[in-house]
Parts: sequence; C-alpha cells; structure tokens
Amino acid sequence: MYSTTDKNPKPPGVAIWVLVTLLWGTVFFGTSIFMLRYATVLLGQGAFTPSRSEIINVYGIHAGILILFALAAMMVKNMVEPGSRKQIQRWKNISEGKGEKLFISFAGSIATSFFFTGLTAMSFIGSAGMFGFVVSLTLPVVLTAALLNIVAGLSASLIVGIVFLIARVGRKKV
Repeated sequence: MYSTTDKNPKPPGVAIWVLVTLLWGTVFFGTSIFMLRYATVLLGQGAFTPSRSEIINVYGIHAGILILFALAAMMVKNMVEPGSRKQIQRWKNISEGKGEKLFISFAGSIATSFFFTGLTAMSFIGSAGMFGFVVSLTLPVVLTAALLNIVAGLSASLIVGIVFLIARVGRKKV
C-alpha cells in the first residue's frame, strides 16, 4: 500500500496480487454459493445443493484458478500500465483524504461480485464430473445469482469503507 514516507512507492508485488485475489475470491466464493442456491430455488431451475465436502473440494481447484487469475491480471496490468502510476496515485489520494468516503471502489465491487459468481459457477460445473456430484446451473440462474451477489459486493465495500472511516484512513493530516 502507499506510504506517505516513501518518496518512490513501488507497485504491488506478486504476493499482494495473489493474497488480495484469494481474499476477495474466497469471500465471493462463499457469497456466490449462497446466491446460486437461492437463485435455483427462486427461479425453480437447475440443481445446486453441494455438500460441505464438495464445496471444500471445489474450493481447492477454485483457489488454484484464483492464483492463476491474479498472476494473469498482474501481468496484463503491468503491460498496460508499467509502474502502476494510476494505482499509486489512487493510494496517495486516499491517504490525503481525496478518495471515496464510504464505498471503497463502488464500481469495482459491482464488477467483482458479478464476475466471481460466474467463476464460482464455472468451478462447480467443471469440477462436478471430477468429484462425482451433480450440478445443473442454467444461464438465468447464474445471471440472477450474479445480480444478487452485487448486494454482497456493495456490502463488503461499505464495510471496508466504514472500517477505513473508523481507522481514520484517508483523513487529511492537519
């Protein structure tokens, strides 16, 4: 993260990319499972009732996918914007009190929660044959779950924003 004492801040390294992706990927894996279950019932389509052991097995594969995704995203980001100047400037703005006040990355929360629902659904569909369980998810179920999961993403963003407010992150130094 950005440090006000560091005159030449460095862009995030591999560990940050992987850890942040695993953190949010794990959070949204859980919320996506809940929303996929709810959407199958709500729409009366498909079958999605994985057991705890099936969820754990799929998560092992899902975590590997998340790590690959983090590494690919980091490489693309570094090709598109070498040195991550915009990201460093955003960190600087937040530390100076110029960032978002309540939601942390409002648009990013919407996109991330939607994307991770699709990734979770694909992880279950792809793993079902390997682990011998049944998953039947229709496109309307996945899209409905993804839309419902946006609420989880915005809630997570709001919680992080409140924590930042309480911790006084991004307050102007007087």
